[in-house]
Amino acid sequence: MIGLNLVYGVAGLVFLAFAGLSAVERRWANTGFYALIATSFVAGDWLGDIGNGVLVLALVGIAASGRMRRRVDSAAPVERSAMVFVPALVIPAMALIGTFVFKQFPTVFDPKQATLVALTVGVLLALALCYAWLRPAPAEPFRAGRALMDDIGWAAVLPQMLASLGAVFALAGVGEVVGGLVGVAIPSGSVLGAVLAFGLGMALFTMVMGNAFAAFPVMAAAVGIPLLVKTYGADPAPVAAIGMLAGFCGTLMTPMAANFNLVPAALLELKDANGVIRAQVPTALPLLAFNIILLWWIVA
Repeated sequence: MIGLNLVYGVAGLVFLAFAGLSAVERRWANTGFYALIATSFVAGDWLGDIGNGVLVLALVGIAASGRMRRRVDSAAPVERSAMVFVPALVIPAMALIGTFVFKQFPTVFDPKQATLVALTVGVLLALALCYAWLRPAPAEPFRAGRALMDDIGWAAVLPQMLASLGAVFALAGVGEVVGGLVGVAIPSGSVLGAVLAFGLGMALFTMVMGNAFAAFPVMAAAVGIPLLVKTYGADPAPVAAIGMLAGFCGTLMTPMAANFNLVPAALLELKDANGVIRAQVPTALPLLAFNIILLWWIVA
């Protein structure tokens, strides 16, 4: 059955190509970083918990060493017509169509992973279209992708790391501890208090942890499931969706979300490293208020 094995396999091969290109240029720290990521995608199931833990520590060690280098080539951009965006549009179009089509063939495609499989197929189709149309050198797409990854650096894997941290916190019972504190702080039977605790908690935990995926397991276990869903009978789907949106409001306001806020500032060579955050705060605060009001309207 085609599922995450295809997604992880393609991602692993891409990072393996990045590692090979870096090795040719003797950029050994970059080579090791990309090779470890490729290993996690291709062989993560066989490494086990301890093996994957060692792999993550090795990634952190390379990133902390400061030996990873940004790209040095600066080829002049080639002007093209707006048609150059067509391959990029193939990806979301294939993701949308494939999500509906692949679910009609449950014996061939994993229905639970239909969207990710369709997205991966869309990327491969877009790559094939670029080869047929623009006729680049065989390694050029991977060289360009590697250059972008070199600029982003270790922050590229930060969302996955923080999401894993959130799962670890949830398994360690942090959500229950937070839930106990929230239960003491808000009046019994107060829907508004529970909604405020969930919405603001998602934003604040995201600001601390840098990613809404890390905050969600904690706040869902603390407030979302026990209070909003079980006590007040809210539908879990909108609670989860609006909770994540509230968390993303926190993402807009924190330097901990380095891959969203600090890396773009570095890539654009802004004088103010926090300029992206300063520009996003006026949008984040009213959006957070709207999400809380919307959640209260749904629950109440």
